[in-house]
Amino acid sequence: MKQNRRDFILNSGLIGGAFLAGGLSTETFAENFNIKKKNSKMKLSFKPYTLELKHVFTLAASSRTTTPVMLTQIEYEGLTGYGEASMPPYLGESHESAAKFLSKIDLTQFKNPFEIEKILDYVDRVDKLNTAAKASVDIALHDLVGKLTKQPWYKIWGYEKEKTPYTSFTIGIDTKEVVIQKTKEAEEFKILKVKLGRDTDKMMIETIRLVTDKPIVVDVNQGWKDKQFALDMLHWLNEKGVKMVEQPMPKEMIDENAWLTEKSPLPTFGDESVQRIPDVIKAHGVYSGINIKLMKCTGLREAHKMVAIAKSLNMKVMLGCMVETSCAISAVSQLSSQCEWADMDGALLIKNDPFIGTQVIEGKVVLNDSPGIGISKVMPH
Repeated sequence: MKQNRRDFILNSGLIGGAFLAGGLSTETFAENFNIKKKNSKMKLSFKPYTLELKHVFTLAASSRTTTPVMLTQIEYEGLTGYGEASMPPYLGESHESAAKFLSKIDLTQFKNPFEIEKILDYVDRVDKLNTAAKASVDIALHDLVGKLTKQPWYKIWGYEKEKTPYTSFTIGIDTKEVVIQKTKEAEEFKILKVKLGRDTDKMMIETIRLVTDKPIVVDVNQGWKDKQFALDMLHWLNEKGVKMVEQPMPKEMIDENAWLTEKSPLPTFGDESVQRIPDVIKAHGVYSGINIKLMKCTGLREAHKMVAIAKSLNMKVMLGCMVETSCAISAVSQLSSQCEWADMDGALLIKNDPFIGTQVIEGKVVLNDSPGIGISKVMPH
C-alpha cells in the first residue's frame, strides 16, 4: 500500500532528520502537514500559578512550602502547546519577572511553529537571564510542534521509550522522625536522593539506613566548603551505599572540585555550576558528569544539545528538575532514555498538579505516546 509523503515522514521517524537537521525548509515541511495557512499566527499567553508542596522542602541553605510557576500556552490552528516556568527562589525569577519577560515575546512575526531554531534564538535574545521563562516558551513550542506532527518528541528524536531510567525520589533535610516517614512513603522507588550540606548529614543517611538499604544519591547543593572534609564525607558515604554526589562544593571552587573528583570514590556531578551549553565544556575535567535542568538551560532545545556535548566528552548525564508540574516533567522525560541518572520526581512532591503526563510506575519513568510532550490538562489555569 502506498504512503503519501506526509505519512512516510511520520512513520519512518524522519521528522528529526527533516526540519530539525535542515533537510527540509520549514516552509516545505509545514506544507507537507497542511498547516501553513495565510493568516495563521501563533498566540502566546501565560498565567501565574503556585505549587503547594506535600512537605516542607529543605535544602542546604533554604526551606519552603510553595514554589511559584508560570504556566504558558501557544495556540495555533486550533491546537495548544503547554509550557511551564518553575521558579525556586535561588533562580532569581518570580511571577513578576516572568510576566515582564513574556510580555515582550511576539511570536506573530514567524511564519509557522516549525521554525524552532529561529523562534528560540529570538526568545533567547529578548533579554538576559530569565532562563525559566524562556524554558516555558520552549516547552510550549515543542508541545505544539509535536501535536502538529502527531508524534511525541522521544519518537521525533529517534529514542526508545523502553530505555527510560528509574528516577530517584528526593528526601529533603529534616528531623529524624520526618526522614523516617518520608523514606517509608518512598517505598515504590528504587533509588533515593538525599539533600545534604548541613551539620545533620550523617544523621540523614544513618536514619534512612534504619529503614532501607536502597541505593542513595546525594545532593549537597554547594554545602561543603573544605575539600578534605568533602573527601572524608565521600569515603564515608561510599561505605553507606551512596552511588553519586551532586555539587559537593561551591561552584566557584573549581580547582577544589576538580581535586575532589580526581580522588573521590564516587562520581561527582555539576549542578549549580552547569547552567547552559558553555558550562558543559567548563565542567569537563572538574566533574564526572553534569545535571541538566530545563529551567536552567532554557528548555528542550538546549538540553538536547547539552546531552550530545556531554556524551562527546565522555561525561555522564543526569536529567533533573525543580519542583514542577507534570508539564515540565513530561517535557524533560522525552530525553530520559539518554541519561545515566534521572531525578524527575518534581511533580510527585506537590498537591495541586494541573496536568497528567509522564508517569512514574514502581520508580521507573514511563512515557506515553501522546503527541508533543505527552500531557493533558486536568485543572483550569
